[in-house]
Amino acid sequence: MSVVLVVNSGSSSFKYQLIDLATERPLASGLVERIGDPSAGESTHTVLFDAPAPGSGEGGTAALDATHRRELPIPDHTAGFQVMLDAFAAHGPSLAEKAPVAVGHRVVHGGARFFEPTLITSLVEINIDELSQLAPLHNPGALQGIRAARAAFPDLPHVAVFDTAFHQTLPPAAYTYAIDAELAAAHRIRRYGFHGTSHKFVSEAAAAFVGRPLAELRQLVFHLGNGASVTAIDGGRSVETSMGMTPLEGLVMGTRSGDIDPAVLFHLHRRAGMSVQDLDTLLNKRSGVLGLAGVSDMRDVETRVAEGDAAATLAFEVYLHRLRAYAGAYLAQLGGVDVISFTAGVGENSDAVRAGAVATLGFAGVELDQERNRARGRGIRVISTDASPVTVLVVPTDEELEIARQTLAVAAA
Repeated sequence: MSVVLVVNSGSSSFKYQLIDLATERPLASGLVERIGDPSAGESTHTVLFDAPAPGSGEGGTAALDATHRRELPIPDHTAGFQVMLDAFAAHGPSLAEKAPVAVGHRVVHGGARFFEPTLITSLVEINIDELSQLAPLHNPGALQGIRAARAAFPDLPHVAVFDTAFHQTLPPAAYTYAIDAELAAAHRIRRYGFHGTSHKFVSEAAAAFVGRPLAELRQLVFHLGNGASVTAIDGGRSVETSMGMTPLEGLVMGTRSGDIDPAVLFHLHRRAGMSVQDLDTLLNKRSGVLGLAGVSDMRDVETRVAEGDAAATLAFEVYLHRLRAYAGAYLAQLGGVDVISFTAGVGENSDAVRAGAVATLGFAGVELDQERNRARGRGIRVISTDASPVTVLVVPTDEELEIARQTLAVAAA
């Protein structure tokens, strides 16, 4: 049996997926949210299965799913995991028949301590807790989920898969900030990078798709969702990435500013009387596309651009300007590129963003096929021309599958 339960926990919710790695397909997925809400929590459990397709005869199959929802008090993560177990028992698949061999946990920040998927022990829990200083919005929730899951599945190995781990191959010149070295060391200030699980999955999938060894390829991967990052990958190793000590640095995002002159913060403190918390909220929740256009969803931005909205048009242009700036910088670091991949919600679905991001990269051998780029499709697809020296791809990411793969590898070892 090669079934793995993947858990992604936040402070008031957790998502889960039960994945059969024999087929690399999910059997069920769910979301438990509003944990700790005094009114009521919510649970959604979706069972995925194959059944005869209507009119297809005995041999035909069609993917079906059944979704079940509940509202009930969920005081903490431990109660939330019991709700999840109840959903499996009531609606399937049976955890006795599809018994997981391990539980994989997404953890955002592993600092410089964790550079690979790690079997969770009490000491690892302590380290994740201590690293909450670097990720106060993410690691505490992950730790709550880990403790609840270990209580729910005490006999299974639990594995932490860190978003930062893939970027532990960054060279010192890429991860070092030019501030007082002793101060930086004392407070662990350096670039760590994020979305590593996605960047790893996409770069490996792209190499397999083009039929070339990963070790031979120079790649750019644009993970463009509400959070966004780009990574330069040389021979399967992350050598440069846009997010930094936190997920705030780098590209323009849905609600995050990305790169900004640090002195802007001093100016706002002095002139606008903004506190540290005010500035934190501004840059993380009131900036980016939302701050410029008034909406954070790229679909809404593009609709407004088509309607001639000036603010949305500027937001879109700023967004693309930053993408091209990073693409050019990373092409210089890599000395050229063989494959460029777009992934995540915006990257997979916005042909306008993809076209804009590579519009000026003809000098580097990028030739986009506009018809292919506009076409909708599922799975990995090529959007560059057949003659393009650089292959440009859309690669749907699957972080849960990547976590499951890494978890099984650790559990099997």
